[in-house]
Amino acid sequence: MSTSFQPHRAGDLHFLKRLNRSAILEQIRRTPGLTRADIATQAQLTKATVGGGVQSLLKQGWLREGELQKSNGGRPGRSLYLNDQHYAMLGAEVGVHGLRLVACTLSGELLASHHEHLVPTTPEVTAELLAELLQTLMASPVFAGRHCLGLGIALPGPIDPTTPVLRRAPNLGWRDIRFLELLSPHLPQMTGVWIMDNEAKSAAFGELYFRTGQIPDSLVYVSAGTGIGSGMVEGSHPPLISRGLQGLAGEIGHTVLQPGGLYCHCGNRGCAETLVSGWSIRAALGIAEEENLIEAILPRLHEEQVQLTLRRAGEALGTLLLNLHHTQNPSEIVLGGSLVQLGAPLLDPALAFFNAHQNRLLGTRHQVPLRVIEDSTFIAARGAAAQVLASVIHGPSDLI
Repeated sequence: MSTSFQPHRAGDLHFLKRLNRSAILEQIRRTPGLTRADIATQAQLTKATVGGGVQSLLKQGWLREGELQKSNGGRPGRSLYLNDQHYAMLGAEVGVHGLRLVACTLSGELLASHHEHLVPTTPEVTAELLAELLQTLMASPVFAGRHCLGLGIALPGPIDPTTPVLRRAPNLGWRDIRFLELLSPHLPQMTGVWIMDNEAKSAAFGELYFRTGQIPDSLVYVSAGTGIGSGMVEGSHPPLISRGLQGLAGEIGHTVLQPGGLYCHCGNRGCAETLVSGWSIRAALGIAEEENLIEAILPRLHEEQVQLTLRRAGEALGTLLLNLHHTQNPSEIVLGGSLVQLGAPLLDPALAFFNAHQNRLLGTRHQVPLRVIEDSTFIAARGAAAQVLASVIHGPSDLI
């Protein structure tokens, strides 16, 4: 769910101070260790403005001072860092087969995490269980004394770009669900920002937003799990998520790769998910819904039918990666999701196809980086927490 920003009158001094503090935080978040002088130069602000803003952020617990930096003749300045001891954000992913929760520091470090396996059920039952798990997480010792900035929820389906409604989660059988409204009565004491978004979009946001140092101009995250989805983000103040008119941008699992093929859970035929997804692999290999897919397959990797199924799925995944490269052309592609744990039988044909074909159109030798995250259990939940932080830093309200 995108954040709406309220207009301000030109010359609004309070708003300008808020804007400057946000700019200072962003500079330090992206490049830890800057001094006040560094920030003034890079943000094109006066030293007095930066000094006042930094002092306010130190007092509010957003920043901490580090070591003295060497000077080139002037007064040495102290390096500045985000203060990871005062604030925290909560993030949660509602998956088809489980709930994943995290508590994060301002720099994205996980303070606590929890993965609860869950057989698909109703939105109401899911919201009640998630609330109980969040309350337990907040009661953990690592959360004591911290101020919660808010809660981000990542969901497995397109979210309406204009209102927090999950339009459809085909692999859960949910449609037009206002999940935050179901959740909020169970968390009456929870304050701060509340956000919900598609899980692949949240994951992509977190992968870019929590990056420091060399930050790519754009990034696509591909989520290969029970379903297949993707999210693209670009820019950095904060990153912008590609959504489309109805929130369908990135729904690559429902692009058609095989016209007239098998029926998909969405109702169309020949979708990518009929070729590469957790549910299609289950169907091909006779693995029950209540079984852990990865645990069921790994002992059977020697079977010819398993090898054939995973090779075909890998080739379809490689086709999707190439299609994303040609249609989105991001600076970096990140591949995650539970299916990555299947390893070489799935990934080798996918990466071989992508690497063999990605440069044929332009004839260049430049390779678009493709990074595989072997354990992406909490990537979407962490990304949802990142969206909370970005909303607080860049939103219309005062920094706490």
